[in-house]
Amino acid sequence: MKDLLNKKCKPCRGGVDLFSHSQANEYLAEVPGWEIIEDDKKIKKEFKFKNFDEAIDFVDKVARVSEEEGHHPDIHIFYNKVVIELWPHAIGGLSENDFILAAKINTATQI
Repeated sequence: MKDLLNKKCKPCRGGVDLFSHSQANEYLAEVPGWEIIEDDKKIKKEFKFKNFDEAIDFVDKVARVSEEEGHHPDIHIFYNKVVIELWPHAIGGLSENDFILAAKINTATQI
């Protein structure tokens, strides 16, 4: 994962090759707790917290990391549970950017 943590998301405006199922699974091994959904088009992870305040603090950290990377997740908040889905909206499938941000989001729980 250290390799993903040291990378930066690249601007994605289409024309990028989508990850194959095997590529996505290789990268998935680097981001514990994430799962591939919707026919290899997205990755998702659920985070649980003690209460709403902790969930919102986490979402704030995710927002800052996402802005730094220029790659923005779909975030769903359910009181003390946060579900994050990643996929590059411009290309309609998974790319390295999704796994870079997933690795960085995983570290946000430790900040």
